Amino acid sequence: MSGIYDEKAYRQFADNLPHALAGENIKHVKIGELRKPALTTGTRTRFGSWGWRSAVSSRIGPKTVYLGSEAVLLPKPTDLHRRIIAGAPEELHKVLQLCRSLPMVHVRRRMGENSEYNPICNLYISVADQKNYRLAYMWANTMGDPVKGVPGPEFTMIHIPEEHALRQQVLHLPEYNINIALGTDYMGEDKKGFLRQSMWYADEHDMLGLHAGTKMVTVRDAHDGRLKKYGVLLFGLSATGKSTWSCHQLGLDEKDGERTEAIQDDIVFLKKDGSALGSEQNFFVKTDVDARLQEAMYWALIDKSALYENVMIDSEGNPDFLDESLCANGRAVIRKDKLRVRRGQKLVRIDYDGLNLPTLDELDGLCFAFITRRNTIMSFAQELTMEQAVLAYLWGESSHSFASEPAKAGESVRTVGTDPFIIGSRARKVNRFRDIIMELQERYPGKIHFFQYNTGGVGEIIEVQETPEGRKKNMVRKVKRVPIPLMAAIQRGDLRRTNRYEKGRLGTREVVGVDGFDLGEYDPVKFYDQAQIDAYIDDLVDGRRRFTETIAAEGLDRDIIGWAEKSYEISRAAGKELWPVGVPREPSKAEAMDVSVPAAVGADNRESIYRPPRSLGWRLK
Repeated sequence: MSGIYDEKAYRQFADNLPHALAGENIKHVKIGELRKPALTTGTRTRFGSWGWRSAVSSRIGPKTVYLGSEAVLLPKPTDLHRRIIAGAPEELHKVLQLCRSLPMVHVRRRMGENSEYNPICNLYISVADQKNYRLAYMWANTMGDPVKGVPGPEFTMIHIPEEHALRQQVLHLPEYNINIALGTDYMGEDKKGFLRQSMWYADEHDMLGLHAGTKMVTVRDAHDGRLKKYGVLLFGLSATGKSTWSCHQLGLDEKDGERTEAIQDDIVFLKKDGSALGSEQNFFVKTDVDARLQEAMYWALIDKSALYENVMIDSEGNPDFLDESLCANGRAVIRKDKLRVRRGQKLVRIDYDGLNLPTLDELDGLCFAFITRRNTIMSFAQELTMEQAVLAYLWGESSHSFASEPAKAGESVRTVGTDPFIIGSRARKVNRFRDIIMELQERYPGKIHFFQYNTGGVGEIIEVQETPEGRKKNMVRKVKRVPIPLMAAIQRGDLRRTNRYEKGRLGTREVVGVDGFDLGEYDPVKFYDQAQIDAYIDDLVDGRRRFTETIAAEGLDRDIIGWAEKSYEISRAAGKELWPVGVPREPSKAEAMDVSVPAAVGADNRESIYRPPRSLGWRLK
């Protein structure tokens, strides 16, 4: 595999890039200078906010590659990755030529707000097409103004949307702090390009980059009656509710001093003292927001400061955040200080003062919450031990739905740390996460808590049929979703310490009592017989086993493998050990079929195909 990489070419490109970016064709601008040209191609809404449409409506993860030394290479490049990597030297040479000739703007912004780690982000974007001004303007609004004397480092991103679609790709040179996006006009590539680089750099400098939101929650403890402050880190893949729950008020009693304050919704940098440095001044959120259930986000979305991408706006300037007929990935840059809720006749801000989660010395506790989305038998909440939390980070579980990817509905998706932006060994990240939380537990006994929340539901049945045209999926029974008020009550109860947990069928402690709600109607035994439940557990364990085996080959520590093997005992098929690393074996049916491509580089999301267990009584044709 190393033969397709050309480190000399990457080094030459990095050496020549500063000269290519010094030409008179590049205009160096402040954020304010981007607004006017950006708005000339936008649509103004009745709220005074602005919206645009992009030709590419999501990140091009399958076309993203990492170039450099062995430490940053993709663990399992696809054939498409290999073709892009092989052509990278020629493409890099072309990028240098385009940087010398195309009209471009350069905007310089600052990530973070602290005295230790403030990456300076330099975006160079081609404006040969006037519409590209809005990319620079939207992205610049997620970051802060540069400040003299901050420690840096300096990151550079080159974005040329006009590159031909046949050569659409993202080239990332982590060791040179360079990202290049070609042939796409999706703003998320700029956002994630810098954030991906910042996480890798943080990992190299005694921190741990996390794909997680953060919030501060003040609650009245039911046991001692004191108001207590908890820091909360929320891990979750896209569309599982990370932004929603980073901003949700959880139905707390604000008159009694209780409240939730939103800090970050996407990327933070965890330190050994339990603090987490924030990255963005403002949020880039998915806009499928219901005003009745996600109040704070809704008020920010209808503020005149909001900047929309691919949101439905009708002929009279009305945005419809729930209309996804043209695009199911509506996005918006919203200002953090516009996250508000109504209190009487007033709108009250719910944003935290600052970007950083304080150290544990300043808090009563720290909660690590892993958000998953499962639709069959998984409890809505599980209380985890430290070892189980490491496994939750390792597996990063969720599942595809008919709403997101109909062809993969019901299939598992697993991404280490729910982080599809990991560069290099994923096992290294898991080992490091284990080290940090183990040390925190030793230093702060009783102050570290771990939970897993299922924002999906229970009861779903999907029938799979083999037809001459291929595998076809039919929805036999829709999922009974967990209501947002119930999920809010669960999280509220965990912090107030009013929930009741008991040992459950998945080997963890599952929630059995929540104030104000009857969980009985969501009991899986009301939807499946025992044989069906056992079959779902077998399928869950089989997927976890295969995924752990993959990550183990990247250097997963033996104690973590042991915890995983112990967890498999919940399955009737328990007793099998991981296949020894380095020993060849026949590929599984799923691996042989290679049913899916990683959703994003660095995340080997290939998982056992969705196989409805025969004991569920479904007929395969």
